[in-house]
Amino acid sequence: MTPLGRDIAALIAAEGPISVARYMALCLGHPRHGYYMTRDPFGEAGDFITAPEISQMFGELIGLWCADTWGRLGAPARLRLVELGPGRGTLMADALRAARVLPAFRAALDVHLVETSPVLRERQRRTLAGANIEPTWHDDVSTLPAGPMLVVANEFFDALPLRQFVRTPRGWCERLVGLGADDRLAIGLSPEPEPALTLAAPEGAVLEVAEASAALMRRLAARIAREGGALLAIDYGHAASGLGDTLQAVKGHRFVDPLAEPGEADLTVHVDFAALARVARAEGAAVFGPTTQGSFLEALGLSARAAVLKRAPTADAAGIDAAVSRLAGTGAEDMGALFKAIAVTQPGLDGVAGFDSPVPAADPRA
Repeated sequence: MTPLGRDIAALIAAEGPISVARYMALCLGHPRHGYYMTRDPFGEAGDFITAPEISQMFGELIGLWCADTWGRLGAPARLRLVELGPGRGTLMADALRAARVLPAFRAALDVHLVETSPVLRERQRRTLAGANIEPTWHDDVSTLPAGPMLVVANEFFDALPLRQFVRTPRGWCERLVGLGADDRLAIGLSPEPEPALTLAAPEGAVLEVAEASAALMRRLAARIAREGGALLAIDYGHAASGLGDTLQAVKGHRFVDPLAEPGEADLTVHVDFAALARVARAEGAAVFGPTTQGSFLEALGLSARAAVLKRAPTADAAGIDAAVSRLAGTGAEDMGALFKAIAVTQPGLDGVAGFDSPVPAADPRA
C-alpha cells in the first residue's frame, strides 16, 4: 500500500468509511502525498497528455478566443486573465504569445493562476519566464481581485471531487470507501439511503453528485454576471445529464484501479456540462454551448492555423496533421468528440466565438 493509502486506511479505521468525494480530495490534494502536490504528471514521461501539450495550436486558439471575447466585452482597459489548474503553464504561454497580435488586449491583461501544487507552480514560473508578464498565483478563486475577468479552465472540472450514490431497494445509498476483509481499501454502501434523492432509476444505477463543481461554477458565474467577463471550460464529459459511474484512474497512460495506489495515480470523472450550465444560468449568466472540442477548435480556425504552420521550411507536416486529428478528430484516441466546450458570460452578449447562440433557460435540452 502507498504511504497515502496507509494514511487513508488509518483514517477509516479511526473514523469509519469516507465518501468518494473525500477519497478523491485526499488522493489528489493531500499536502504530503497528494498526486498533484508531488509531481509533474504531464507528457510522455508522465501519466497523461493534455491538449496544450499536443500542439501549440490549442493554446494559441484559446488566446485568440480570449482576445476576441475581450472585444465583445467592450475592450475594458484592465482585465483579469485567469487560468484554473494551469498545468505546466503551456496553454498560458501559447495564449499570451498569440495575444501579441492585438497589443491593446495584451496591455490590458493582469494574469492570475489558480494552482495548489508547489511543484507545478515552479514549472509554470519557468514556462512563463519569457512571457514578459508576472502572474499572481492563488490557492483558490476566493482571492482573485475584483473586476472583469476571463477564466480558462482546461481539464480542471474533471478533477473536482464528487459523491456517488447507488439505487437500491431502500433508495439511493452513498458509495463509501472503507476497509475490506484484508484491511485493503474497498467500496461499500451507506446503510441508510439519502432522503433528499428521489430520482426514479433502475436498481443498481449510479448517480454522481458534483457538489464541488457546482459550487465553483456558482461562484464564478455570479461574479461574471455581476462584474463582467466570461469563462471558457473545456473537458471530457457529457452534454446532457445522466446516470453512470465515471470515476477513473490513470497511471503511465493506462487505466488502473482507482483504489489500488492512492496518491500515485490521477483520479478524474466525466464533467456534466448540462449541470454546470443550469448552475450558471441560475446565477444570471449567459451560457453558450456545450459543443464538441472539435467543432469549437475548427470554428476558431484550427485547420487554417495548421496550414500556416506547415508552410514553415522546417515544419513537420505529418506531425501537425496528427495533432489536428488528435485535437479535433472523432477516433477512439482523439479528443474532438469526447471533450466538450462551454462558455459562461455576462448577460447581453450577442455571441461568442466558437459557439452558436446561447441556450435559453427554458430550453429542455438544458
